[in-house]
Amino acid sequence: MSQAPVLELRGIDKSFGPVQVLHDVAFSVYPGEVTALVGDNGAGKSTLVKCIGGIHPIDSGEYFFEGAKVHVGGPRDAAALGVEIVYQDLALCDNLDIVQNMFLGRERRSGLILDEATMEELAAKTLEGLSVRTVKSLRQRVSSLSGGQRQTVAIAKAVLWNSKVVILDEPTAALGVAQTAQVLDLVRRLADKGLAVVLISHNMNDVFAVSDRIAALYLGRMAAQVKTSEVTHSQVVELITAGRSGELGLQNGNGATS
Repeated sequence: MSQAPVLELRGIDKSFGPVQVLHDVAFSVYPGEVTALVGDNGAGKSTLVKCIGGIHPIDSGEYFFEGAKVHVGGPRDAAALGVEIVYQDLALCDNLDIVQNMFLGRERRSGLILDEATMEELAAKTLEGLSVRTVKSLRQRVSSLSGGQRQTVAIAKAVLWNSKVVILDEPTAALGVAQTAQVLDLVRRLADKGLAVVLISHNMNDVFAVSDRIAALYLGRMAAQVKTSEVTHSQVVELITAGRSGELGLQNGNGATS
């Protein structure tokens, strides 16, 4: 496992009008690892992810990618770096097939017509590379897929674009036990292929099953970022609900230590 983070944020502040949502947040993501981003509703998880993805401009702080300080002025800048976000709504079109969804907005052309053969080949290669075997045909409409299969297609779509960091927003939220296991297996395989994966989840079982590190946000502050193997389930719950657990986390209500 690499010791240098592929993505690192330092001192991130973000306000919406008079409300400060993120306070001096530090966050690091490593290649070949799954980092679980946890926190209660309103802790700032979505805002932090949207700052990473260029949807919200940061007010102050520094954004480093592969060791270099960068400026992310919008989603295209983040995508150009290799940051892909799979949001909870998946942003898939039910009336289109798997290939059409994976290349939506980034279609390959041969002259004036769509290069269907190349797109199908690349889609097949991507799914195969992720060891996805649950999809019968690349030409089936997304409306015919199960929740787990839809999540798989959305993740494969993110991986197709030479991404280096893939952020997954509650990927198992609406899934049953078997489909959850499939998606978590896929999340682990992404990291094993060398990608840095950020998993946003409320499910502690999922977090402990698949993550290498856990980053806990509390009221817009990073309470702690720790190796999963070094904390217990109850410590993480305390970090989420109180911002600290014994010596771990925020001391005196501010200033994170971990």
